[in-house]
Amino acid sequence: MTAITTTPSSPGAAAELRAALREAGLQVGATAGAGDHVQLGPLKAADARQLARLLRTGTKRTLKAARALREICEAHRIGLPELRVRQGRITLGACRLDDAVRLARLLGAPLPGPDAPEATAVRDLLVQAFAAATGGGVLDVSVREDASGVVELGAVDARAARRLIGALRF
Repeated sequence: MTAITTTPSSPGAAAELRAALREAGLQVGATAGAGDHVQLGPLKAADARQLARLLRTGTKRTLKAARALREICEAHRIGLPELRVRQGRITLGACRLDDAVRLARLLGAPLPGPDAPEATAVRDLLVQAFAAATGGGVLDVSVREDASGVVELGAVDARAARRLIGALRF
């Protein structure tokens, strides 16, 4: 049995998943498990392959945007080692301050002063640059209390990621 973490309403989530699997022609049971988990029943190999295809098809645009964003950031030497797709959104993750400044500069932010900027200044700079470069897109940026040289970048949807990619290309 495979456990899938869902929203706090496991019975409702199990019913929703059961209906979606049935609509896709897959004969798989889904029941509320312990806590906030849903249990999937055994899958035939053909159903497992079909489910994998459906998941890839449904997330294709987001996965493609994440891959392109990772590649363009690497080309600009911007380290985003925690970049990944989570719950249909692209989470950017931890970013060193110098990389965050480089990203903000590539997005059109003004050059910070001669002294190394503090994390809060970098956060503000990056939030403004992201919004301007993506036509009003929002990026949550937080300062890590446990690591002064790092900011935590939030998640964006595929559309905002494509706008970010476009801004970084030019």
